[in-house]
Amino acid sequence: MEDSEGSSVMPSAVGTVIVVGAVNVDLVVNAHRLPGPGETVVGSGLRTFGGGKGANAAVAAARAGAHVYLVAAVGADDHGGAALAELAADGVDVSCVAILEDQPTGVALIVVDDQGENQIALGPGANGALGAGHVSAALAELLPTADCVLVSAEIPLEAVGAALGEARAAGVHCILNPAPVIDGLDGLVPLGAILTPNESELTQLVGRTGQASMAAMLTELVQRSGASAIVTLGGDGCVVVSPGGTPAVFPARPARVVDTTGAGDTFNGVLAARLAAGGGLVAAVDTAMIAAAISVGAHGARTGMPTAAEIQAARS
Repeated sequence: MEDSEGSSVMPSAVGTVIVVGAVNVDLVVNAHRLPGPGETVVGSGLRTFGGGKGANAAVAAARAGAHVYLVAAVGADDHGGAALAELAADGVDVSCVAILEDQPTGVALIVVDDQGENQIALGPGANGALGAGHVSAALAELLPTADCVLVSAEIPLEAVGAALGEARAAGVHCILNPAPVIDGLDGLVPLGAILTPNESELTQLVGRTGQASMAAMLTELVQRSGASAIVTLGGDGCVVVSPGGTPAVFPARPARVVDTTGAGDTFNGVLAARLAAGGGLVAAVDTAMIAAAISVGAHGARTGMPTAAEIQAARS
């Protein structure tokens, strides 16, 4: 796979990223191990963090140096107000976030074990009411000055489709993080976004069993989308396939794992920021891998998300 940018240094150009996705409040309990079906595990207390894949990725992109706009929805409640204030403090423009009077802000219930692995249940709230019309109107306003659109799938299929369609029509880089793989999402693959599933999401998208090779499934996605596909593998790194190319393996960076919540969001946000700044795909993936490795060293989805300076220092 060829990369138009040979340098591994973070680019000085600042790009503009539009993130379309969910805003949640994360309620987190740490426990020695994750509970099984029907089981109660006693943890060490409750902590509250800002969350949602869209909001998390927006913060990651902003800390990595991008100008970031978030297109999303929250409830007209205390959680929603606090979430928007926290995002704005991190440099995310929230002017295109809808505030819905008849919906609560989304909530994620998260258990984290001693190895940093997590288990998550979502109550979508306002995220489930984000309309395609709102997404299309926001992107019509923002796309003329945008360099990359990043979409996550914790919102209705119609909203995801509107974002992908608007980005394609405008000829702007687009990334789809298919998490979760909601019903009908596979039908949006031909819209040509760069796809960033994890291993289980990749299997769901192509409708194959685990007997199919990862490279074959990625290649199938690339053939259907006409764009690159990246499967993220946690501690095993990631694999990238581009149209006409062969699989490229990116080993995981060394990391002190405290909490893996938000590592994928960090990867996607930094990937979008780097592409928006004019970087090639190989360099963008490499930078996103460094950022994800840093992010797992602190509790909470956003706490460990690095700045551009911290990413560059880790590269040195």
